[in-house]
Amino acid sequence: MFKAQDNSYIGPIAGYSQLITVVVFSLLRAQPLFILRTFIAALGLFCVSPSSVADHASLIENNDLAQPTPHSHKIQTPINSITLAAEDSWPPFADQFGKGISHELVKSAFAQVAIQVKTLVVPYSRGLRMAERGNLDGVFNVTKEISTQDRFIFGEQPLFQASASFYQHTSHPVSAKNKYDLAPNTVIGIIKGYEYGDEFFALAKQKKWPLFIANNQTQLINMLLVNRIDLAIMFDRVADEHLTQMGVNEDIAAVFNNHQSDIYVAFSKLQPNSAHLAKKLDEGLIKLKNQGQYAKLLLPLKN
Repeated sequence: MFKAQDNSYIGPIAGYSQLITVVVFSLLRAQPLFILRTFIAALGLFCVSPSSVADHASLIENNDLAQPTPHSHKIQTPINSITLAAEDSWPPFADQFGKGISHELVKSAFAQVAIQVKTLVVPYSRGLRMAERGNLDGVFNVTKEISTQDRFIFGEQPLFQASASFYQHTSHPVSAKNKYDLAPNTVIGIIKGYEYGDEFFALAKQKKWPLFIANNQTQLINMLLVNRIDLAIMFDRVADEHLTQMGVNEDIAAVFNNHQSDIYVAFSKLQPNSAHLAKKLDEGLIKLKNQGQYAKLLLPLKN
């Protein structure tokens, strides 16, 4: 028995034949630009199946393509790794090899909340700039004070406290008993980018102390040894490390206190997860304290 021929594609083929006729007619009479447009339209129809043409027409008619989908925004994934800047010359807390108490403390606290920490060892002032510009997530060993709170996001839990003192050459002692008694024009050495308490720079301006800006503690100590400066402000545990390493403990000594700092991780205000990371660090530090691990990590400071 003769089988009936399937005519389901006769309609589309006929449509394509009519379009070809239009194209040929256009080639004979129309302008070049119109010829190009007509040819592209014909090519598009040949590349699209009849069913897809109908589907797209239906979508356009229902305005589905014109509106964004409700979940078109990027869904944030859980944070499992961050990058922090660490100073290269602040032992025993952070040294040029990426080692120290601060490194262990920060990594251990974030490990409590399943976040891995990668560190970039740089000079302190550069680490501050990188975090402030949003080049990385944050920087640690930062004093939480007015000048830094305007620039960074902090948690509630400090890493630890650190005291800083004025140091002098023992053969050229100053007569003052505290910083408020220091004479005008006393030359004081400080380190670029460091924090020295909320009142120090205002006091230096009021007292007209010339400030020598050094890049690190070694440079400050050398300036004291050759009498280029009268005093230098250094964090006490850091000064101990450098003075011992340089073998000048008998020549350079602390004379009186400058300030006590709460030391934190400072998170970038330009990174969207900074407030969340500050809370997670607080959570991790509290867990370390409850487990007794925090005190063990700070044991080297007791020696």
